[in-house]
Amino acid sequence: MSARPDLYDKALERASTHARDWLASVPGRAVPPQLDADAVVAALGGPFPEGPTDPADVVDLLARHVEPALMAMPSGRFFGWVIGGTLPAALAADWLVSAWDQNTGMRFATPGTTGTEEVAGGWLLEALGLPGGSDVGFVTGGTMANWTGLAAGRQQVLTQAGWDLDGDGLTGAPKVHVLVGEDRHATVDLALRYLGLGRPTAVAADEQGRIVPAALRSALEAVDGPTIVALQAGNLHSGSFDPFAECIELAHQHGAWVHVDGAFGLWAAASPRLRPLVAGVGRADSWATDAHKWLNVPYDCGLVFCADPQAHRAAMGARAGYLVHGSGGERDALDHNPEHSRRARGFAVYAALRALGRGGVADLVERSCTLARRFATQLGATLGVTVLNDVVLNQVLVRFLAGSDRDSDDLTRTVVERVQHDGTCWMSGTVWQGRAAMRISVSNWSTDEADVDRSVAAILRCAREAA
Repeated sequence: MSARPDLYDKALERASTHARDWLASVPGRAVPPQLDADAVVAALGGPFPEGPTDPADVVDLLARHVEPALMAMPSGRFFGWVIGGTLPAALAADWLVSAWDQNTGMRFATPGTTGTEEVAGGWLLEALGLPGGSDVGFVTGGTMANWTGLAAGRQQVLTQAGWDLDGDGLTGAPKVHVLVGEDRHATVDLALRYLGLGRPTAVAADEQGRIVPAALRSALEAVDGPTIVALQAGNLHSGSFDPFAECIELAHQHGAWVHVDGAFGLWAAASPRLRPLVAGVGRADSWATDAHKWLNVPYDCGLVFCADPQAHRAAMGARAGYLVHGSGGERDALDHNPEHSRRARGFAVYAALRALGRGGVADLVERSCTLARRFATQLGATLGVTVLNDVVLNQVLVRFLAGSDRDSDDLTRTVVERVQHDGTCWMSGTVWQGRAAMRISVSNWSTDEADVDRSVAAILRCAREAA
């Protein structure tokens, strides 16, 4: 028999209370963790218990000792790593995901999850301006979204070259040339390593990190054989966009597959005002993005799109006697993702899209960019502070100036460290074009002007203390 519903009651009640307490604390709490991992190990560890513990007591134990060691990533004053918060509808839907506990792989077995993901996938294609009928896969994050799109590209270009990848593997295969911008995200290289394609060929980028079309043309002319070009929507540092229309046309003229890493920047397409930044992106062959960034759904939820469903499914699909597949070519989720077993990520995506609507998604993206410019305007107007990038999206790079470049590097790193320990807000440090910088990323639905102003005041206070 199934477990009695009442067996869950106490534990779920305690979890709900702790979750609500956490959410209530986020707006006012210090953003950095107050305890380190060693403290958590000491509190939760010890010998493996010989007997059972009441489920509600386990929940209380976790909340009591883990909560002080959490980063307030859902805070409107968290500006690190382009991490969004969680919209109320998406959070509630994600609670249902765990309660329903569906293994989202086959349409026959879990029609509720598959149907919801088909609706959400269609809405995503509309919102992002991608070709209707493209395949949509729900993966863990941007890394696996890039991996999946590039895997489809690898499959397709080798097939076009007459190589049977499924039968013969990569040993002895024609070399797949992969061209990337000099300032691409490291997850593209990581995905290529996972795929056995090795280190890509870097193509020159301009001062904002955009790939240079003339350099791409020369690189394409220098290679012979199967080729993939990886472009970027939203540079990790500057937020800039590769010139898609020109670069995709060049790549297709040379028979290359074009993949776009748009972990956060692809969401610019959802905004009528920002859409010109991604002009031409819909002509690529595959795209990757994260829903847990700008759509503000819970971790983990990456998205991959492929204009050629056959190439996508050739790279990802699998058949086995114990699985139940439809006879009419219906969509099975396991044909679009590297995992057979996974959470029903589409519920939170559907909930977010339904709750926001087309206008709400656009407003979320545009508001974040407006707040990023507010950061840049206030910090850039301060003596001894310079903004390094053209703020075209939600990324702001800030440098604190001293007597020399080395002193400016040291000062900038010190200011970042002081801000991180201050607790008012949190953003990461980075190195861009050989110079230390503070990297501010605005993508949380709850961030407002007061959050920005309070954070700017804290940054400038820490800069004065460090000078």
